[in-house]
This record gives sequence, structure tokens and C-alpha cells, in this order.
Amino acid sequence: MKKPSTSHSALDEVDNSSQKHLSQSSAERIKALRRKKLDLKKLSEDLRCGNSTALSRAITLIESQNNKHQTQVKQLIEACLPHAGDAIRIGITGVPGVGKSTFIESFGLHLIKKGHKVAVLAVDPSSSVSNGSILGDKTRMEKLVQSPNAFIRPTASGTSLGGVARKTRESIILCEAAGYDVILIETVGVGQSETAVHSMTDFFLLLKLAGAGDELQGIKRGIIEMADAIVINKADGQNVDAAKRAKVEFNRALHMYPPKDNNWTPRVLLASALKKKGIDKTWQLISKFIAHVKANHYFEDNRLAQNKYWLHQSIEDQLKREFYSNPSIAKALEIELKKIENKQTTAFEAANDLLKYYKTKLD
Repeated sequence: MKKPSTSHSALDEVDNSSQKHLSQSSAERIKALRRKKLDLKKLSEDLRCGNSTALSRAITLIESQNNKHQTQVKQLIEACLPHAGDAIRIGITGVPGVGKSTFIESFGLHLIKKGHKVAVLAVDPSSSVSNGSILGDKTRMEKLVQSPNAFIRPTASGTSLGGVARKTRESIILCEAAGYDVILIETVGVGQSETAVHSMTDFFLLLKLAGAGDELQGIKRGIIEMADAIVINKADGQNVDAAKRAKVEFNRALHMYPPKDNNWTPRVLLASALKKKGIDKTWQLISKFIAHVKANHYFEDNRLAQNKYWLHQSIEDQLKREFYSNPSIAKALEIELKKIENKQTTAFEAANDLLKYYKTKLD
């Protein structure tokens, strides 16, 4: 019986050996880069020069859950803060399927043509089971991502309120310091996240669909009260007539709400992001709004109110982080959880006991 040739297997061994060596060398190189001490001064300088790689690294740093990075984050934010604050911050929301990504791409490209630098902070929903996220916004914005004057950063929502990433506000500061003068924040969808986004933006845009059966539901929701404008997207083809009817309904609904503190009356526009229709009118409306709120000084007052709000939020976040990172609390928490399982206590009593125990540790 003829013996099988060994030449093929020998070549395979050589090839596998090369791949193994390459993988090991790549791994060592990556480890060396991670071990290299971060030069915060150079990072902040590169960022302020508009280096998108430095901006990405900086945002990665502030998103880190490692407590050791908190001091570095503080120094980085302090270095960038004097160079931030001049951008127009726009929150964009709408139910899944309304065409947020397509709209943002068309809108962003339009702004770039007008000489603006656009940063998109897109928050993707995280799975409550695996904690994973798709982070596919760059894939959905193929043309915008190719522009040197655009920066797109998809971020996993994690466990933060309504899907808004915990460090989105700090990311805005970094983007502004890098020279981006229009910041677009895309939320996961209609829900609690809108409250958080509204508290960090100058203009709040709500995208709606005509004929989706959500006109009355949208009128009921408090989301309408927060919106500075409603854009009915996908107003093209056979959907044009339905979009016009929806525009009339929303205009009627807006008259039922009390006047806004900024003395601005929300408007309803029609748009087709796919056909590039209504995009220019949307920007004209936003520009008109910004001029209006700057003239009556609401712009500065709103920014100040937002800073105060985020002071309280930061305190709550830090207290929560310190509480759960305390080793003694971690042990006590396990005991209380067992008591709840055995029906020896209630969740409210357990929480009260843990907080009392935490206070004694502080004293």
C-alpha cells in the first residue's frame, strides 16, 4: 500500500509555525503599547490640533471603567475645557426604523459642505443578557465616515440611564476641543435617554414617521414637550400625502402645549434623508433657533442650568461607584441578597441596612 506523501504536512507545519510566531509577536507588540505610559500632555495637544486618532484614544480613556484612569481623565478634561463650549450641540432621537442614521449622514454631509466640522456621538443599545453592542453606526454612515471633517464615535450604552453613555458629556467636551463645531448626539430610541440627551444639548430634534400609527402616541408622550422641532422623515414616494397629513396633526398638537421658557415655538418639517430633501431647511431652522436663544440669553442660561444638573449627576455617579467598590459593602451585600432569597428581609430593609452600614464605615 502506497504511503501518503508527507511534503504537504511539512509545509503546513512551517506555515503554522510562521503564523504562530507572527501572532505571538503581534501580541507582544500590543502588550508593549498597553504598558507604555500614557503621555497626557501630548495626547491633549494632538487632540486640540484636530488629530482624530488622539480624539479616539481620549474618548476610550474616559469610557474606561478602571478606577486608576480617573485621575488621568480629570487632567485631560481640565486641559480641554478652556477650548470647548463653542459648538452647537444637537440631540437627535426617534423610534427604531425612523431613519436616524440615514438622516444624520445626509445632515452631516450637508453641514460639511457648508464648512462645518461634524462629530457624531451615536449610542448603541447594549444587551441586558450579554452586555454586548453591535456598534454599527459607522457601517450605516458609509459616506460620512470617509470625510476628513467628520468624526463618528459609536458607544455602547451599558447600564446608564435609558441608553445614554455615562461619559457622553465628557466626549462632547473632547470633540469641541478637537475643533468640531457641530456635535450630533444620536440616542437609542424614544425613552428615558431623551431626558439625559436634552440636558446636554442646545437643540433637540425629534424624527417621526407618517403612517406608522404613532402620531397620537407621540402626542401623548412628554417627548413632544422637549422637542424644539419635529421632522417627519421618509416623506417621499407614496408616503408624501401621509407625511403632509401627519405634519398638520403635529402642528395642531404643538399648540396644546404651554409656551417654552425660551419663547420658541416648535416647528414641524418634512424631509427625506434618502432623497436629500428637507435637510437644508432643517439646518436653517436650527440656525434660526440658535440666533433666537442667543438673542434672549436663554442659550447661556440653559448651558448654566445643564452644568448644575450634571454636577448632581456626577455626585450621584461617584457615590454609587464608591459604594459598590467598597470591599466591606460587597460582602454585606451578598449577605443581604441571601436574606432576600430566604425571605428573611425585604429589598427596602436590606437597602436601608446597607446604607447605615456604609455610613458607619465613613465615620
